[in-house]
Amino acid sequence: MTNAGVHEKGTFNAQDAINNIKKDPNYSKAGAIALFIGVVRGETFKNEKVEKLTIEAYEEKANQVLTKISDDLSQKPGIVNVQIHHLLGEFNVGDDLVYVAVAGSHRTDVFPVLREAVERYKSEAPVFKKESIIDKKGSPSEYWVSEKEGHSH
Repeated sequence: MTNAGVHEKGTFNAQDAINNIKKDPNYSKAGAIALFIGVVRGETFKNEKVEKLTIEAYEEKANQVLTKISDDLSQKPGIVNVQIHHLLGEFNVGDDLVYVAVAGSHRTDVFPVLREAVERYKSEAPVFKKESIIDKKGSPSEYWVSEKEGHSH
């Protein structure tokens, strides 16, 4: 069972993240699971049309960073398990990109940690996004996007 990491598209889904949590030996302490799913939005922050998205990662480092965030946040009071899984490959609009799941004793425990997990993976994980877009004049182009520039999902 892995708590975090990157996966080729099609090899991991939201149910897998939840199943991982349910395998945790401390799962009986959980009273809530909160799940965040990041998906491919159909337009950029400039309102350009997104055709597809390509996600790549420095995989070894990404696995280490995502595991560290997951382990850090799992230590918080009332938290049982934190899962962070990012998909890699080519994606269409509406496809799932990332799953973050947090199990804790109470619903009040899980929401702040879910948010922190999402903010941290976006700022810390070496995951790279290339948008293939159609601009307002109808011309196609592709460019790499940095999460740190504020183009957040």
